[in-house]
Amino acid sequence: MSEAAATGDDWDAPLVEAARAAMAHAHAPYSRFAVGAALRLGDGGIVTGANFENVSLGLSLCAETVAIASANAAGRLTQIVALAVVGGPMGVAGTGTGSGVPITPCGRCRQVLAEAVSLAGHDIRVYCAPLSGEGGAAYSVAELLPHAFSGADFPAGSQR
Repeated sequence: MSEAAATGDDWDAPLVEAARAAMAHAHAPYSRFAVGAALRLGDGGIVTGANFENVSLGLSLCAETVAIASANAAGRLTQIVALAVVGGPMGVAGTGTGSGVPITPCGRCRQVLAEAVSLAGHDIRVYCAPLSGEGGAAYSVAELLPHAFSGADFPAGSQR
């Protein structure tokens, strides 16, 4: 799959809106950069996540991984079919300001997505949208991380 226009038939506007709503729950007092994510499950259900920072920053949780971990905790990891991500600078009230530009998942989140794709046995569509309005892009996980590290990279017999 290749990048799709934001207004094409492939765009999941309700999922993007769920990611925007999730962003309001971000805990980002250090970076002041809020991120919201929403997962679409195979049955149409939605699981959301928001970034959660820690003063050490290295222990912070990205919105995408929070949502994926929530789906996994509910036993629904293999049912993820799409992810929407939205983020930007926080305003006075703790929400994003301005329309901004679409963000894409960080490298760590891309690797976590690649693991989810491997476990699910199907691709996960990733929608990257601006804070408000239309626009954005859609990608396959392989487009975001074309040379993902996988279980196949381990010596034979070392996987559990």
